[in-house]
This record gives sequence, C-alpha cells and structure tokens, in this order.
Amino acid sequence: MPEISLTTLVVLCLAAAAAGWIDAVVGGGGLLLLPALLLGLPHVPAAHILGTNKAVAIVGTSGAAVTYVRKAPVQVGTAVRIGLMALAGSMTGAFFAAGISSDVLRPVIMVVLLAVAAFVLLRPSFGTAAAGDGTGRKVTRARTVTAIVLVGGGIGFYDGLFGPGTGTFLVLALTAVLHLDLVTASATAKIVNVCTNAGALAMFAYQGTVLWQLAALMAVFNLAGAMAGARMALRKGSDFVRGVLLVVVFSLVAKLGFDQWTA
Repeated sequence: MPEISLTTLVVLCLAAAAAGWIDAVVGGGGLLLLPALLLGLPHVPAAHILGTNKAVAIVGTSGAAVTYVRKAPVQVGTAVRIGLMALAGSMTGAFFAAGISSDVLRPVIMVVLLAVAAFVLLRPSFGTAAAGDGTGRKVTRARTVTAIVLVGGGIGFYDGLFGPGTGTFLVLALTAVLHLDLVTASATAKIVNVCTNAGALAMFAYQGTVLWQLAALMAVFNLAGAMAGARMALRKGSDFVRGVLLVVVFSLVAKLGFDQWTA
C-alpha cells in the first residue's frame, strides 16, 4: 500500500461512509467514492483505484442488500437473475468500451438524466405505490423477462461501457418495469449491484490491482454508511428516496457536464 497521510486517510474513510449512505438509499455512491480515491491517491495507477473502489463498494452494497432483504418485500430470485444478466452485460460493455468515446456518450446520458428528473418531478406518484412485490397487482411474466433482459442486460452493458449513475438507472428502471416502490427498487438494485461488483472485483483481484489494506479500512466505514442509509430509507419511505434520487440525478448531470466542459 502506498504511503498515505493521516489526513488523507480520514477523508477517504469519511467519503467511503458518505458514499455507502448514498448508494444504499438510491445508488450513485461511486460519484463520491471514486473521485475521492483519485484525488487522495494521485500517483496510484487508475487500475488500482478502480479495483480498490470495487473492493470497498461491494462490502457496503452487500450490507445494504442484507438489511433490505430482511425488511423489504424483495423477490430475491428475480433480483439475482437480473444481476447475473447485468454481469454478462457489463462484461460485454467492457469489451466494446475501448472503441467508444466518452465524449460522445456524456451528452446523451445528460439528456436522458434530465428527462428522468423532469419525469420524476412531474409525476409525484412515481415509485410511491408498490404493485409488483406481492402487495399490489401481479407483475406479468413478460415484465419479469423484460426486467431481466433489458434492465439487467442493458444497464449492465452501460455499466461496462461507461458506468456513472448505474445504480440510479437501476432504481428507476426497476420501478418502471416491475411496478416497484422506490424503497423496494433500491433493495432490488442492491442485489443486482452485488452480482456485478463481484464479477468486477474478481477480475481486478486476478489482475492484482486491489489495495487490500486500504480497501479493508474504508470498507468498514462504507458498510456503516450503507446500513445507516438502508435503515433510513426503510424508515422514511419512498418520498424520502424520491428526494435523494433527484439530488443524485442533478449531481450526476453536473458532474458529466463538468467532465464534458473540461474534456
């Protein structure tokens, strides 16, 4: 592990805790965790930053998933099937990533995110009434297959190709396709994220690009933040998740806009 000052270490641990909280509520914790690692470890190769990021994130995501599954009406089998399809999609996306310019993708994703934000703002009822978790109308088999193929495969492909905001896109897509409330969609997204993170981490570990000592310390804080976020989302409900979702979406748009401007 490279030499890290105590101040930098404290900042990284606090960033890990905050990222865990954000990711557990609505996804998008990587928007905070990855830049923190890049800024805190400027001389560390990018591959090691990405590998360490995954090693930290998977711990918090797993903790949040367990917390949600215990108290939210999650269909674990469906979530795992979507996760496995997302894993295959992310590997395919990663294969094509070298031939795609992020300068082309950023404006497209910003437009999509702004459209999503407008939709959520104009439809206050979006994600507030559960229908596909056993408390409302039954989701058809066709919708379940659509979720597995399009949500899992499509968003997984995007994750491997570009990445930012994957967790947020998962929450929105699961809410729309499976008629989940936002809390249950967040819970389902966590299980999907565990699957995709596990595949990515296995590859980084095989390549030897994980700073395990640093990751272990940051993972403790990430887990604490994630479990706190999951409990808060369960306690406060979909309206709270909706508010955090809008903040994360606008933050992602701002980050992508800044990256596009400075590219």
